[in-house]
Amino acid sequence: MKRVVITGAGTVNALAQDVGGTFEALREGRCGITALEIPEIDRLSIKIGGQVHGWDAEAHFSRQQLVFLDRFTQFALVSARQAIAQSGLNFDGGLGDEAGVVLGTAGGGVTTWDESYRAVYAEGKNRVHPFVVPKLMNNAAASHISIAFNLRGPSFSVATACASSNHAMGQAFHMIRSGMTRAMVTGGSESMLCFGGIKAWEGLRVMSKDGCRPFSLTRNGMVQGEGAAVFVFEEYEHARNRNAEILAEVLGFSMCSDAADIVMPSRQGAARAIAGALKDARLTPGDVGYINAHGTGTAANDKTECAAVADVFGPQSDGVMMSSTKSMHGHLIGGTGAVELLACIMAVRDGIIAPTIGYEQPDPDCALDVVPNVARQVRVKVALSNAFAFGGLNAVLALGRV
Repeated sequence: MKRVVITGAGTVNALAQDVGGTFEALREGRCGITALEIPEIDRLSIKIGGQVHGWDAEAHFSRQQLVFLDRFTQFALVSARQAIAQSGLNFDGGLGDEAGVVLGTAGGGVTTWDESYRAVYAEGKNRVHPFVVPKLMNNAAASHISIAFNLRGPSFSVATACASSNHAMGQAFHMIRSGMTRAMVTGGSESMLCFGGIKAWEGLRVMSKDGCRPFSLTRNGMVQGEGAAVFVFEEYEHARNRNAEILAEVLGFSMCSDAADIVMPSRQGAARAIAGALKDARLTPGDVGYINAHGTGTAANDKTECAAVADVFGPQSDGVMMSSTKSMHGHLIGGTGAVELLACIMAVRDGIIAPTIGYEQPDPDCALDVVPNVARQVRVKVALSNAFAFGGLNAVLALGRV
């Protein structure tokens, strides 16, 4: 099997509109959750989120291009530009015939849906823009990236709710490891911070009105975010032969289904996914220094995840650090695993562990080292990235330094 490494990364999220700024915010424990600036905010009970403020679409795209680009596609394209530029790869030749794009998104063009429904139902218009369908479709971001960079290999989108990005990156990993291709562009993007997107999530009664405090006894729910992160995954020998900078190595991946409940997480399912990633990467619990938790800030998720980690790691669970960066950038739903992979890269490459901010009181059911409030400088060899989605869909990636 081929080794797989990461040679490029890009992001747009509530913390920053590039990777360097995001790393800085994660190190500082800076909160990107702020008051939302969206139409009809007065009709919402949830008024906070990890919104990308100051986004200037026309600084990145022409007006003719923007006709086709929902906000989630804009984020993905700009992130891909950053990642591919850092990788130094050129897909105009033979590499473009095999390289492709796999992106995760749960909602696709939610802002386009929202704007179109408002035009038809609230404003009484009888028609919508002729490009609404290509703008809102879930595969729009993946397709636009493939067009922009001449990626003619396997390109598609994955929609598995909150695990979408991890599933997408896992598929890209498998394609390279199997020898199908030497490089893939992968990650995830989401933008649900519009009236309809927030109103739908309000109905679940899992949202916090004042902040995201994972693992803290005072937590009261999740907070949505938006943005994207995109990576270049590459076959190790290919990257080494061209003297590429390697950010981290993808060591293993596991996915499984709870087959139990559409919304309630399963301790057993989460544990099987974590153990599966370790097995796939040929690691033991003692090899892992850091886990980027799914850590949504809901009681059900936090307690289930901590119990699953304890089941897999046993006595060694006391020695592993586990933080939730959703406390800073919010829950990007289908795009969240991609942004969270940045924290794993920072951990294995730079030895900096991003904290769980907003932590106030210990919860006896979450008695792990959740890196409360302040980042740590600790050299770790391996990091895991957990994603546990509605529908009982679990996906865990293992990263290591090269």
